[in-house]
Amino acid sequence: MIDLDDEALAEAARLLGTTTKKDTVNAALREVADRRRRAAAVERMRQMVAAGEIDLAAIEETEEPRPGVSGADGKHHAA
Repeated sequence: MIDLDDEALAEAARLLGTTTKKDTVNAALREVADRRRRAAAVERMRQMVAAGEIDLAAIEETEEPRPGVSGADGKHHAA
């Protein structure tokens, strides 16, 4: 048996759109792991940029705008 904070569990369920305690806890655990994994990836990318391993300017020059996404110029680019 695990003693859970009922208020935190209810808020997490609302935010995650879950209906059971089990689903809420599992979704919250996945979200925490995913966030940490993404944060670590972003930090590694920052380190690579700082070390000159990635040239963001070159990427921006060759990047094709995605449909429905505003580009660096602030204009909406349609498909």
